[in-house]
Amino acid sequence: MGFNVVFQKADLLFIFFSFHFSLSFSHSQYADDESDQDSPISRFQRYLIIKTAHPDPDYASVVAFLRSQAQEIGLHMQVLEFGPGKPLLLVTWYGSNPSLPSVLLNSHMDSVPSEPSKWLHPPFSAVRTSDGKIFARGSQDDKCIAIQYLEAIRNLRNRDFIPVRTVHISYVPDEEIGGSDGATKFVQSKEFKELNVGFMMDEGQASPRDEFRVFYADKSPWSLIIKDKGTPCHGSRMYDNSAMENLMKSVEIISRFRESQFEIVKAGEAANSEVISVNSVFVNAGIPSPK
Repeated sequence: MGFNVVFQKADLLFIFFSFHFSLSFSHSQYADDESDQDSPISRFQRYLIIKTAHPDPDYASVVAFLRSQAQEIGLHMQVLEFGPGKPLLLVTWYGSNPSLPSVLLNSHMDSVPSEPSKWLHPPFSAVRTSDGKIFARGSQDDKCIAIQYLEAIRNLRNRDFIPVRTVHISYVPDEEIGGSDGATKFVQSKEFKELNVGFMMDEGQASPRDEFRVFYADKSPWSLIIKDKGTPCHGSRMYDNSAMENLMKSVEIISRFRESQFEIVKAGEAANSEVISVNSVFVNAGIPSPK
C-alpha cells in the first residue's frame, strides 16, 4: 500500500507593493479600445485562443504569435530549443548601458489540461462577457503576464523611453510539467549566462485592481511516498497489523501537522506562502497478482 504526499515550503516571505503606473490605461481609453481589433485586450484574446493545454500544447503557434508582437514593437528575438519540439523564445529590449546586469522577465507558454464540459464557455474561445470577464484556460496562469510584459514595453517605446539596463523576456515551455526541457536547461546554458541577469521576475498572483502582490520567493516541492505492509486476510475476519491500519498512523501524523499550519493561516499570523503546505495526492492498495 502506498501513500503519496507533497510538501511545499516557502523559502522566504513576500512583500506587498502598491504600484501606480503613469503609463496605465485610463478608464476612458479602455472604453475606447473595447471595439478596437488591435487593442491590448484584443491582442490578449488572440493569444488566449491558441491551444496550449497539455498534453499537446501548440508551441509553434505561440512562438509565431509572440514573435509577431515583438517584431511589431521593434524588439530583438531569438528562438532556442533544449528539447525536440520545445522552443523557448527570448525577446530582448536593449538598454543604453548593456554592460550593466540585465533584467529578465519570465513567462511560460503552456497551460494545464482543461475539461470543456465544466466550462461556461469553451476553454480556448476567449469569450468576453458584458461585464468584462474573459473566459480562457491559461488566462491567469499565465498568458496575462506574457502580454503585460509586451504591452508595457510597447507603451514605453511609444514614449521614446530607453531603459538603462537591457531587458529580456523569456517565454519558456513545459513549466506545468516541471520545466525539464525548458527553464531548467535554459538557466544552465551559455545563452543564459551571456544575458548577465541581475534581476529576474516571474509570474505572480492576478489582481483586478492597480495593486499587485509581489513575491520574492517560491515554494520548493518535496514529494514523499509512504509504503506500508501488513498481514493480508479475508474481509470477513477482524485482524491486527493490516497495511491500511499501519498506513493510517502516518496519515494521522501528517494530518495533524497540516492542520497546525492551516491554523496559522486562518488566524492571520501568516500567508499561505509562508507556511508548509501538505496535500495528500493518491493512495494505492491491493495484493500484486503473480506474473
